[in-house]
Amino acid sequence: MQLIPYILKQTQLSEKSIENTVALLNEDCTIPFISRYRKERTGNLDEVQVGEIVKFKTQFEALEKRKQAILKVVEEQGALTPDLKTKFENCIDLAVLEDIYLPFKKSKKTKAETARKQGLEPLAKIIMAQKNDEIEFIASKYISNEIINEDDALEGARYIIAEWINERTDIRNQLRNQLDRHAVITSKVIKTKKESEKAQKFRDYFDWSESLNRCPSHRFLAILRAEKEGFIRIKIEIDNDRALDNIERRIIKSNNACAAQIELAITDAYKRLLLPSLSNEILKNAKEKADTDAIQVFSKNLKQLLLGAPLGEKRILAIDPGFRTGCKVVCLDAQGDLKHNETIYPHAPQNKSSDAIKKISSLVDAHKIEAIAIGNGTASRETERLVKRISFKNPIEVFVVSEAGASIYSASKIARDEFPNYDVTVRGAVSIGRRLADPLAELVKIDAKSIGVGQYQHDVDQTKLKTSLDTVVESCVNAVGVNINTASVPLLSYVSGIGPKLAENIVAYRNENGIFKSREEIKKVSRLGGKAFEQGAGFLRIKDGINPLDDSAVHPESYRIVAKMAKDKGIDVSDIIQNEAVIQQINIESYCTDTVGMPTLTDILEELKRPGLDRREKAKVFTFNQNIKQITDLQQGQLLPGIVNNITNFGCFVDIGIKESGLIHVSNLSDSFVKDVNAHVSLHQQIVVKVLDVDVPRKRIQLALHKKD
Repeated sequence: MQLIPYILKQTQLSEKSIENTVALLNEDCTIPFISRYRKERTGNLDEVQVGEIVKFKTQFEALEKRKQAILKVVEEQGALTPDLKTKFENCIDLAVLEDIYLPFKKSKKTKAETARKQGLEPLAKIIMAQKNDEIEFIASKYISNEIINEDDALEGARYIIAEWINERTDIRNQLRNQLDRHAVITSKVIKTKKESEKAQKFRDYFDWSESLNRCPSHRFLAILRAEKEGFIRIKIEIDNDRALDNIERRIIKSNNACAAQIELAITDAYKRLLLPSLSNEILKNAKEKADTDAIQVFSKNLKQLLLGAPLGEKRILAIDPGFRTGCKVVCLDAQGDLKHNETIYPHAPQNKSSDAIKKISSLVDAHKIEAIAIGNGTASRETERLVKRISFKNPIEVFVVSEAGASIYSASKIARDEFPNYDVTVRGAVSIGRRLADPLAELVKIDAKSIGVGQYQHDVDQTKLKTSLDTVVESCVNAVGVNINTASVPLLSYVSGIGPKLAENIVAYRNENGIFKSREEIKKVSRLGGKAFEQGAGFLRIKDGINPLDDSAVHPESYRIVAKMAKDKGIDVSDIIQNEAVIQQINIESYCTDTVGMPTLTDILEELKRPGLDRREKAKVFTFNQNIKQITDLQQGQLLPGIVNNITNFGCFVDIGIKESGLIHVSNLSDSFVKDVNAHVSLHQQIVVKVLDVDVPRKRIQLALHKKD
């Protein structure tokens, strides 16, 4: 099968869209560029649809690579017939491909291989013919120095038959189907580990049994983790009698002594070869599916986090709170540059709250601070209460900001390069402040896996996780756009077509020559060629540049279209931007060409109305219940404000202002069935929750989403 029919079979997309998208991908075009600037060629496919084509293109290429490797091996064995070659070439399923290849694998020293060397394959063929009832007499003819008696001969023949049975694709597919539909996963605690403290978080799985195809991804991953950590043993079970009967019906065609030998061989093949192999396969498939589900959850959460509400270019005082080591305070200007840092000690054991209040107040005045960001880690609530006691001369908004991953950033090479003369505490506080100003610009500096907004992210396939998260970051960065004159290297590296090296070159050029004054000037960056410019220019913004379109998502290749629109109206390009009256009068159909159609022209007009618009919401102040300071303050029935800080397939976790987050189980999100948690809540959403249950010893809080009347 060829690539296009393969993708066509996997998707509901048109053949023309697939062909053109694949051609663009082969030209090294990125997903953001294709979905934003090549809509005519793709049939207006969005990022998700283009991503699906990329996924199946990758799958097909991996399948083809495996086919070529297999064909080479089988050909070298002299066993590649035209029919077999056709079978390999037409196969579109990796598991089936491996089944076909199974007889040609160079086996290790197996029981069947030993029996063949002992000359027992002819006996195995006689048994499989099922035409002779004197099989023991025939077996006696195979007695030798290695084969002591008839039983040894028959046993060796059965090993060969068992291998033949194991290699039959129809039998493997039948058993595979039974496992897919009816397999049960069971787990049992290892008795010597049952009472250990670490094992208690897995106690639900000490004696567990569930249909594998109904086991949700989060539970399956939890069970696998418990097994990996040595607390339980798991196995896959099905109806063995049914499986054996199905195999026997396919093979046994007589009722003689040969049939009895074949029945024994079937049982051996099933228990020793088929069931272990296919059980491992179905577990592997279940793990891949669970990984996919978990990665999707992480990706959705990461996207919401990255596109979180920015405060914008404000002068910010940021505090990384702490008790014994004090609170690190930094002052940032509107561009996020560090202007001042010091440490205050308002909490125990120093308790210098008065000095801290005076210092914060003076810093706010001296640096004309417009907002305060407080990290949500240790001593966060105490620090927030302290700050809110201060009477500032001007209104100051106080925000509590997630610290997730801040420690990773502060110890990273990126942070050391940005702040070589400051320690990790200063860098961490700066990161907290910058996150308030622009979450996206700051969070791209941190390995996405360290942000902690997923489920079992350390248990899933790390390569697939990284690929998925990198795609999410790339999508978010390009959806928002990047100011090339202020962006960091990490942020620029996610711009379509740029990458880490060109990002470094852009910043180096900026440092040497000053700010970019036009998109055209970007071409002067070292090693930034025509392809990179084509892919990235539309996502790079230049504020107050020579051409007003440089601060928009209009691609430079379309500037001539806007220029013609302006000329036709007898005005300058600058006069058409944000001029609703003029824009509404433009008949875009008249600007259609063979390469530029309505999708692109519609996008251009929308961009002219609101050039470079940041579609993210603005940050809002949130206040927790000040009377709730620790888990023992909670009572059933309380209504509390909270912020969603993680979303999983089984519900969402909510920060209610104390160390422990509460869980809203999926069953407590709505009165009706919840198919997708994200349809009811979003990350960092401000909500009201009801306390259902508090388990202080296990530090677990059960919540429900409060429905407004």
